[in-house]
Amino acid sequence: MVDSIPELKKKIDDYLAAHLKTDVDQPTLYAAMNYSLMAGGKRLRPALTLATVEMLGGTINDDVMHAATALELLHTYSLIHDDLPAMDNDDLRRGKPTNHIKFGAGMATLAGDGLLTLAFQWVSDNQLPPAIRAELTLALAQAAGPAGMVAGQARDIEGEHQELTLPQLRYLHRQKTGALLRYAVLAGGIITNQSRPVKAALADFGAQFGLAFQIYDDLMDVVGTTAQMGKRVHKDAGEHKNTYPGLLGVAGAKEQLHKALASARQVQQRLTKLTGKSASGYNQFLAYFKL
Repeated sequence: MVDSIPELKKKIDDYLAAHLKTDVDQPTLYAAMNYSLMAGGKRLRPALTLATVEMLGGTINDDVMHAATALELLHTYSLIHDDLPAMDNDDLRRGKPTNHIKFGAGMATLAGDGLLTLAFQWVSDNQLPPAIRAELTLALAQAAGPAGMVAGQARDIEGEHQELTLPQLRYLHRQKTGALLRYAVLAGGIITNQSRPVKAALADFGAQFGLAFQIYDDLMDVVGTTAQMGKRVHKDAGEHKNTYPGLLGVAGAKEQLHKALASARQVQQRLTKLTGKSASGYNQFLAYFKL
């Protein structure tokens, strides 16, 4: 039985609140790291990892929580840095002033640095088998680094004031947003020591979910409100960002969203055949995309 997203979110929130301070000994740095980490995120990434562990018959214990919640540390670092004046220069995140507005650009940068490095500490500093810790660490580094999320951010910066083709846009977002969501699902397979074919299918599901997530986020910037999103909307067009609605229109972007979700559901069926276990626990995640 897979826990519901609210149940998983509570476990993650409680774990983060209880464990962050243990590894941070500078008060202002802790305050800045904790401010963004506990600002009310959806926790979809570690929730996907934990749901995958449960779906595959694993047990959520302290070691699994330490490794899984590391991803939320890393995701939060990326948001802090993305909001900085030198990047997107946003002043609102999750309905609150962004980290650099609250603490200044220098301390915000350090808070992001602290969360990034602490993520790799947590993913390796637990009692999971050494081979699993090594595989998680490598996969996370690849997802977050210069062939993954960081590369996607670089493509996003260079792509401003240029109109990318649909394949170029997909590639950009496969790195920028999709890489961490792909890892989130794959990590559950690594923790439960699945076969290569199962890990490949899990990674495929994560990639399709990541694509749907980015298209949905692009759409909500057009049709959503600041209250819904917890951040400024209608910014992408003004900043000449490459987005699915900008390239395809709202109707075309919705069509791409439906295709990504259909592909994810096909992978669900493949996972059930490969593992002999129901992948219906992912249905609640796919239900996230409501316009």
